[in-house]
Amino acid sequence: MVRKLSFFIAALFTLMFIAFPLDLLANDDQPKKGKNKIQFVEYDLPNGLHVILHQDKAAPVVSSYVLYHVGSKNEKNDRTGFAHFFEHLMFEGSENIRRGQIDKLISGAGGNLNASTSFDLTDYYINLPKNQWKLALWIESERMLHAKIDSGGVETQREVVKEERRLRVDNRPYGTLFETIFSTVLDSSSYSWTPIGSFQYIDKATIDEFRDFYRAYYVPNNATLCLAGDIDIEEAKKVIIEYFGSIPKGKPVERPKVIVPMQFSPKELRVEKDNTPLPATLHGWKSVAQTHPDAKALEMLSNVLSSGNSSRLNQTLVQNTQVAVQVQAFPFFLEDAGMNGVFAVGNSGVNVETLDSLISLELEKIAGEGITEEEFQKVRNQIESQYASSFGTVQSRARELANYYVFYGNTNLINTEVDEYMKVTREDIQRVAKKYFNKESRNLIHYTVKKRD
Repeated sequence: MVRKLSFFIAALFTLMFIAFPLDLLANDDQPKKGKNKIQFVEYDLPNGLHVILHQDKAAPVVSSYVLYHVGSKNEKNDRTGFAHFFEHLMFEGSENIRRGQIDKLISGAGGNLNASTSFDLTDYYINLPKNQWKLALWIESERMLHAKIDSGGVETQREVVKEERRLRVDNRPYGTLFETIFSTVLDSSSYSWTPIGSFQYIDKATIDEFRDFYRAYYVPNNATLCLAGDIDIEEAKKVIIEYFGSIPKGKPVERPKVIVPMQFSPKELRVEKDNTPLPATLHGWKSVAQTHPDAKALEMLSNVLSSGNSSRLNQTLVQNTQVAVQVQAFPFFLEDAGMNGVFAVGNSGVNVETLDSLISLELEKIAGEGITEEEFQKVRNQIESQYASSFGTVQSRARELANYYVFYGNTNLINTEVDEYMKVTREDIQRVAKKYFNKESRNLIHYTVKKRD
């Protein structure tokens, strides 16, 4: 599972996040490779809710994480933005929580909370001191059982979401890049639109459509609850059954069949906007789903290309020729498809074709010659270091435990996935470079600087 997102991709992901202030309640007792494994208990309630419990008494902190297996992929192409809209709407309140009180209840108890929406999931987390942990479960059970979906909340959130789009997409340099690359590379699939959605579809939607979406996806049999931190396992089980056990099971969830068409010829697209400060290029290729055997080799290839100042693309474009101010290769693996890309922002006056040729040259070198032994050992060390520091908070462990269960069907990968990376060979990295990064199936998006009069 890709955890270390580039600065560029991390910035793009902010299109999907609610902007709640957040200071993580941290636990510095990080699991190290070869030491204690992360222990957990998991089981299902009769209504289908999957529960994962992880005890860590190093600090008096508890993190609640709820993952709903619904994202923008589940939307209709004429109703995009529903999942992201619900990320906001679920903070409106419930039959027993007054509008606008959820974040006040949590902050008043000394905690913090946040939520996010992606292509395949919507998630909510709450961090609280040990003596307040039941509050998180009560709030999540209220949202799951009877969230408030009325005209007041819907109309309020319509404007909130529209303003978020203006701020993070329409008025931001390269803000439309996220939408453009997905609509180009993963065209004709339900991954071709992004979670932020479109104004016109949110405006057209009726309150009954929102309620139908809630009844279809925000049900216990489409949710995973992970509770991590300073908890007593048996007490947690009793409280969870008390709060969630009576919630009715929903209808079987319909999963969209994602079909990404093959690409046999290159595509090029030029974007000219008033707020583009520097020329930029994005190379994108159709790739694999996150569980595909080639995903780990592709991730390691991206690290070789741009992770750190000594990486290939940084050396060539930023350090040596100085034609770029930033370059980043990134893997973007989803549940049913994927994309690999290289993004570079050029220096003032640099022709984007110059960036393109240098990027292509480095990719061709790896496809033809492979990577060096030094690069191979470096990327292995990066992966091991990444894993050693990935689970330093109970919140991060809760998130990863739930994600491993839902998308990989194996919660224990939190302890073993690093070993799968160590099985990747230099030959594997060369092979995937040759197979996936070729000009015949490349998508080029150029952001050009508008000429001033």
